[in-house]
Amino acid sequence: MTESATSRVSKPRAVTRRKREEILSAALAVFGNKGYKNGSLAEIAEQVGMTHAGVLHHFGSKDQLLIEVLLYRDRTDVEHIEGQHIPDGLELFNHLIATSRKNEKRPGIVQAFAVLSAESVTDSHPAKEFFQTRYANLRDEIRTALRAVCDKEDPPTDDAIEFATCSIIAVMDGLQIQWLLAPDVVKLADSSAFAINALLSSAISGHTRRILT
Repeated sequence: MTESATSRVSKPRAVTRRKREEILSAALAVFGNKGYKNGSLAEIAEQVGMTHAGVLHHFGSKDQLLIEVLLYRDRTDVEHIEGQHIPDGLELFNHLIATSRKNEKRPGIVQAFAVLSAESVTDSHPAKEFFQTRYANLRDEIRTALRAVCDKEDPPTDDAIEFATCSIIAVMDGLQIQWLLAPDVVKLADSSAFAINALLSSAISGHTRRILT
């Protein structure tokens, strides 16, 4: 293939990637503001200067667009990390706090997550399996990290690890909702850091451990 032919191939692909990103960004805003059921493809299409059919050309269906939006949202959490995946051990907890601090500057993304995760518990919601898997994976990562910050010769009980794991996720999600409703009152990142440190201390109280800073 000649250089000019290669350029012609790469340019449409780059244009397609940019258009998909525009659609995902618009869909994130629409679904965050109105929820999945009330957020229409027509509104998303209008925001990016396309037709309803044009959006479907890129994503196939509204259900598939929702899943792609959720994956897009998760990618923004790790795009600044080397390897683009959640770190292990103590750094996982630092990452959770850093993500909360980053979220203070992107309320639209936080709102979309809060709305869509809550909606996903309803019958036949297209994102239910996504969130079930996402939370299961996050619990696994936090369990592993909790055990990593303790002395292997002096570990906490399995129950303590499990309760702390679920509580860390619950506190972070709950703080996000409080912050969305009262951003001038609730300090999202600082409250998240306080809660995570408190839960870590409670879970591994009386056991040798490395301290989260």
